[in-house]
Amino acid sequence: MHEEIIVAGFGGQGVIMAGKLLCLAAMKEGKHVSHIPSYGAEMRGGTANCSVVISDNPIGSPVVPHPTIVVAMNGPSMRKFEPRLKKGGLLLYNSSLIDFKPERDDIEVIAIKANDIAEDEGSKMAANMAAIGRLQAVKPELVSLDNIIDALKIAVSKRNQKHNEVNIKVLKRANSITA
Repeated sequence: MHEEIIVAGFGGQGVIMAGKLLCLAAMKEGKHVSHIPSYGAEMRGGTANCSVVISDNPIGSPVVPHPTIVVAMNGPSMRKFEPRLKKGGLLLYNSSLIDFKPERDDIEVIAIKANDIAEDEGSKMAANMAAIGRLQAVKPELVSLDNIIDALKIAVSKRNQKHNEVNIKVLKRANSITA
């Protein structure tokens, strides 16, 4: 298994933390990982994305010019990264905020109402958890849900650990979606 992933959105959506969470969970499983965050100049509202590589074998380069998976949390991110996605790749997008469909027909597309799920479970800030929960359900070979949940203890700062209960609820709900 070798997946090259871009998680992208605007600052404040937790895309960097989502990538870190995937890496920590994969490390727990003995997989090779890399994580490169990229921020816009603004703390919130600017652009943010991260490149994540998860592999059963050593990683030759952490650079992800043509990802196998894109998780797009907002419209500008989908417009930017959909064209870069490898043929046959997976585009998982936040249909709570993205009101247009992907243009390509040579990729797998999954829409998730990430913001809606997070709000239903009690947190406007946990849309990233919904996206990761759904990604794990679609690509279980990446990492186990149990290891994602365990990795929250490391990925989430001490002052924000109080939110992990709702993070776990959002992860599990999005993970249980069958359509």
